[in-house]
Amino acid sequence: MNTKANQTTINIQEKSSLIWSIADFIREYYKPHEYGKVILPMTVIKRFNDTLQPTKQKVLDIYEQVKHLEVIDGFLQRASGYQFYNISEYDFEKLVDDSEHVEENFRAYLNGFSENVQDILENFDFDREITKLSNSGMLFLIIEAFNKPNAYMGADKITSVDMGYIFEDLVRRFSESYNEQAGAHFTSRDIIYLMTDILLATDKDILIEEGVAKTVYDQTMGTSQMLSCMEERLLQLDSEADVKLFGQELNPETFAIAKADMLIRGGNSDNMRQGNTLSDDKFKDYTFDYVISNPPFGIEWKVEKKSVEDEHKLGDKGRFGIGLPKISDGQMLFDLNGLKKLKDDGRMAIIHNGSSLFTGAAGSGESEIRRYMLENDWVDAIIQLPNDTFYNTGITTYIWIMDKDKEEKRQGKVQLINASKMYENRRKNIGNKRVDITNECRELIVKVYGDFKNKEYKLDDDKVCESKIFNNEEFGFNRITIETPLLDEDGEIVKKGKKIAPDTKKRDYENVPLVEDINEYFEREIKPYNPNAWIDNKKTKVGYEIPFTRYFYKYEAPEKSEDIAERIVALEDEISESLHKLFGMEVAYNE
Repeated sequence: MNTKANQTTINIQEKSSLIWSIADFIREYYKPHEYGKVILPMTVIKRFNDTLQPTKQKVLDIYEQVKHLEVIDGFLQRASGYQFYNISEYDFEKLVDDSEHVEENFRAYLNGFSENVQDILENFDFDREITKLSNSGMLFLIIEAFNKPNAYMGADKITSVDMGYIFEDLVRRFSESYNEQAGAHFTSRDIIYLMTDILLATDKDILIEEGVAKTVYDQTMGTSQMLSCMEERLLQLDSEADVKLFGQELNPETFAIAKADMLIRGGNSDNMRQGNTLSDDKFKDYTFDYVISNPPFGIEWKVEKKSVEDEHKLGDKGRFGIGLPKISDGQMLFDLNGLKKLKDDGRMAIIHNGSSLFTGAAGSGESEIRRYMLENDWVDAIIQLPNDTFYNTGITTYIWIMDKDKEEKRQGKVQLINASKMYENRRKNIGNKRVDITNECRELIVKVYGDFKNKEYKLDDDKVCESKIFNNEEFGFNRITIETPLLDEDGEIVKKGKKIAPDTKKRDYENVPLVEDINEYFEREIKPYNPNAWIDNKKTKVGYEIPFTRYFYKYEAPEKSEDIAERIVALEDEISESLHKLFGMEVAYNE
């Protein structure tokens, strides 16, 4: 398992560029954004082909011995050394040897795969592409190109981690061709490794001492790279680790890649499931030790609306009883799903944009979800990432760490970490990704998390990481409604029965921190300026928000006016001199 997990020294970029170049054969028949319909399934098929090659003949021999039996999967899996196999006489080498019957033979080859591989190919919807490629004369050329020695992708030479990088790069290229959101499919490894290392930080010593037997779940797994990185980290702690991975993915093509990867890693591919996590939960009543996810943010959940609202009505019996966010952004629904899936001592790392910190007034779905997480003492830490770390967005993003059983020193508290300056600029941008979180930066962020102090840390003058600790109540407030009497034309207070009528046009609202007494606040902040005002206590609501930016704001004095003036004069002189050299002009500026 360690061999399968660790990265080798192969040139990932070179291998993915080679595979990408095969798309040149189909450019007259497919648009660039359609290349993935051919290249991705062919890459998966070739990966299977090369991985099975060493035991190919053994599988064929065993098949001849057991083909008359009713159940033969176990025999063939043992023969192949994997949970999948192929009983066709063909492989890529033999397909190339018979160009006249390539479509017929290729279909026979694909039909020889075990059912779990058939499921993967169905999700690629590859059958129709085979016909199209064959009719255009391209099928043989593509198989021939994938059969070249430098296109070898067997698991003995290319590990699961290597293959993950290759798929990651291919998906990025196809996404960019279509101007699609590449980040919807995967998260770069520098971010994933930060998430995994933070997740394991508090458990590390125990895991090393007692051994690892853990379950990991990704509710929006893409090509399953977060899961494979968690497995990699756990195997590093314990080479005999028992790690079970579970994931759900909406996109059928990326799901197919994830399932193929799991098959070759030797894991249980049945734990990779396709479907919409919000409306079609494939892991109902499951709980896990770790949850790690990068759900979509800023995306509407109209498609899932009916199913989610129906489950919301179930209250505690469902996932979404606490509250529903605005229809324009469903990211916080994944918080609720993930928390429902955590064991009583489980931990979760999930990525959000800034809106999850503060969007929604008191009583709104977003505020109620924050209240639920904070009042249960599950929010452990929130880490601001550098901008421009993702392929498809340059906006500010955060890793939220949830813990259902915090260690004693962290109980009742939340750690905010500003790691926005912990990066190195990339030599070459990949989409919106302009910076990397280096190993050195990641190690410091993990240390900052582990130290759990109000402290600023530095790698150098530019790379600064700051930690601040707050009590949970710090983020809560009472939203109070301030009423002012309605006055008649004579300036007299209007009453309705025995009650003073409020002037709705003068109605106001105040957020009073939970740690402060409402009446004391009212007497100090409102009464001196509006003596007749009162609080409508029936309308008071509790809200929660986390003003992350405000906590880390540092005042910078504006530049002195005389310094600005000197700079302007210097620039004017420089421009005047340049114009004089170019045109022999003298330029006089008004003083």
